[in-house]
Amino acid sequence: MKNILEKLWDQYVEITPSAAKIQSIFEDKGEKIENDHIAIRTFNNPLVNVERLSEPFIRMGYEKKGEYIFEAKKLKAAHFQHRSDKDAPKIFISELRLELCSEFLQDVADSVIAASGVEDMEIDQLLLSGCVWSKPSYKIYQRLVEESEYAGWMYVFGFRANHFTIHCNKLNNFETLEDVNQFLKDNGFKMNTSGGEIKGSKEQLLEQSSILADKVKIDFQEGEYEVPSCYYEFAKRYEDSTGALFEGFIASSADKIFESTDTVLSK
Repeated sequence: MKNILEKLWDQYVEITPSAAKIQSIFEDKGEKIENDHIAIRTFNNPLVNVERLSEPFIRMGYEKKGEYIFEAKKLKAAHFQHRSDKDAPKIFISELRLELCSEFLQDVADSVIAASGVEDMEIDQLLLSGCVWSKPSYKIYQRLVEESEYAGWMYVFGFRANHFTIHCNKLNNFETLEDVNQFLKDNGFKMNTSGGEIKGSKEQLLEQSSILADKVKIDFQEGEYEVPSCYYEFAKRYEDSTGALFEGFIASSADKIFESTDTVLSK
């Protein structure tokens, strides 16, 4: 049986065809793709929060290694690394802090979670369940997006990987992240330029970039509409003063990476 990481990937490429295309063009250049990290979104409701969604990974041998706050986006997050398998991708799980949001957003989040039956689900099943609530409303989606693009995305796509990340240190034919980005642009992919095409720096020990999210047609209550789905990220890590590769994340950079799914950027 496929493990949960493979299932997350299969589910991700179904609504992110660009990811499979990108893997293909890198493989055509002789590259073997390795994942730096997998990102998952959720709400801070105790039935579906970071602590609960991390349980399957903890069982697989992961442990929490870092915590992050995103004030403007009203998010907090944690990243997890495997205790013994250094090649295992890191897991980055973020959650929307509902108590900081409007009553409308809180009511939508609470009502869809209450109606979904998530408390009766096996957590492994929940992680792969997608939109477990009833068919979303486009009017509600639009109103959520006005307040929080993150909340709008969760309302439509639910529990799944939001993005995977190519570990650019493992590429043989690309020296810099600029080279990776240029290769992607030459092949017709649009980059997220919010905060610059490259977020972070060598001095911060981490550089990140991402394509803009693919768009998929969703069957809403009001009919079919096209909305941003998921994206592919690229990370280049550097060694710290001890010679160890930096394995954490930079909150200010991740903040801009989140915007790869923003409806405004994807127009």
